[in-house]
Amino acid sequence: MNVSEYTAARVSSELSENGEALVIRVAGSFDFNVHRDFQRAYQNLSPSPRQYCVDLSETLYLDSAALGMLLLLRDHCQNDGTGAEPVRVELLNANEHVGNILTISNFDKIFTIR
Repeated sequence: MNVSEYTAARVSSELSENGEALVIRVAGSFDFNVHRDFQRAYQNLSPSPRQYCVDLSETLYLDSAALGMLLLLRDHCQNDGTGAEPVRVELLNANEHVGNILTISNFDKIFTIR
């Protein structure tokens, strides 16, 4: 399996050619059932990307477990141990329902949401 392209039932990821950005896509329900697949999508990349984008364009629903997974991704990015400039995590293309959950949860204050 190519580490730069990991696909599971509802989670896929793609690393840019230069290795600087990782896009993780979640289709359907973003909930506890995808936690292992979501973590596999970003763990064990060497070197670590400088930007992580979570594309929510195909996400129909997310729950508190999904919010926790996003926070774990953020923690992973902040604890790379290199002392380098902070890694950006962006949440992209959320539909109105998912966007409302992110806003109510104040995720717009800790993530860039576009």
